[in-house]
Amino acid sequence: MTLKITILGDGAWGTAIALLLAARSEHRVVLWSARPENAQVLQQHRENVRLLPGVPIPPSVELTGDVAHATADAALWVSAIPTIYLRSTLQQITALGIAAPPVVSLTKGLENETFLRPTQILQQMLGAEEVAVLSGPSHAEEISRGLPASVVVASSNLDLAQWIQRVFRTERFRVYTNPDIIGVELAGALKNVIGIAAGIGDGLELGDNAKSALLTRGLAEMTRFGVALGAETDTFIGLAGVGDLITTCVSRHGRNRLVGERLGRGEKLAEIVRNMPKIAEGVYTARSVHDRAARMAIEMPITTEVYRVLYEDKDPRLAVSDLMMRQPRPEGERHRYPEE
Repeated sequence: MTLKITILGDGAWGTAIALLLAARSEHRVVLWSARPENAQVLQQHRENVRLLPGVPIPPSVELTGDVAHATADAALWVSAIPTIYLRSTLQQITALGIAAPPVVSLTKGLENETFLRPTQILQQMLGAEEVAVLSGPSHAEEISRGLPASVVVASSNLDLAQWIQRVFRTERFRVYTNPDIIGVELAGALKNVIGIAAGIGDGLELGDNAKSALLTRGLAEMTRFGVALGAETDTFIGLAGVGDLITTCVSRHGRNRLVGERLGRGEKLAEIVRNMPKIAEGVYTARSVHDRAARMAIEMPITTEVYRVLYEDKDPRLAVSDLMMRQPRPEGERHRYPEE
């Protein structure tokens, strides 16, 4: 039986997932472009020339800019729309007045104005009852070329999570399940902020020891924030947490790491963002998380310094110095001596 799957969003990740899903003969995959000009370029070249150059899009992936055609009779919608465009883009779909099938989100970010997670926006805008998130270490540049990866699908609905697991799983793409949708989405957003910090270290040539320390303390910071918002600790030591964090902070494909590297080399944020073809979600997430952490009195020293570099034009070297010279303390709450 043929399963129609609609990919909402033609960015690098949406394109890569379309290729992955279309490799299964029982899948009919439709990749929808929100902008007609993008659909025209994709149809003309059968390649995402701007974001995934050199990776052909096979005939098994249908390309369209017609949202009604793309979504009609689909058994699954896969949302690959960046957070900053998610709400406005979904309005094109809500205008159709059709009931949403199960929806899985690939988006890693938080809405600045509302602090809503992508699945919450999907539920709010589409009225979708069955939602999930797919996350983990999975750069589009590698997935689109068939390199192996392992990810996690999270949903409060076990049957939905296991169904999506079966739909996405291939011999080169392993999928685990997790009921902690809050933790998986927050981990995917928070790791991008730490990725910017890692890039700043690369730009300043601070070395491997500094990056290892940053990843370790960054993970502690991510976990502290996530648990305060209802996430499970174990999620942050899994694929969506430490797994994705490692990839984001060390990979040459990491756009957030690249933003940080360029900041560390002395470039200004406005110039960096203006010249980047891809969206670095961590730039926007840093503001959301910084503001929420301040209101909740959650200690987020790395995020705070990233925020100050991004939005207060703080010198990256001074930010690193301020982190290193913070008040000495135990490594964790469980590592205190009895007399402390």
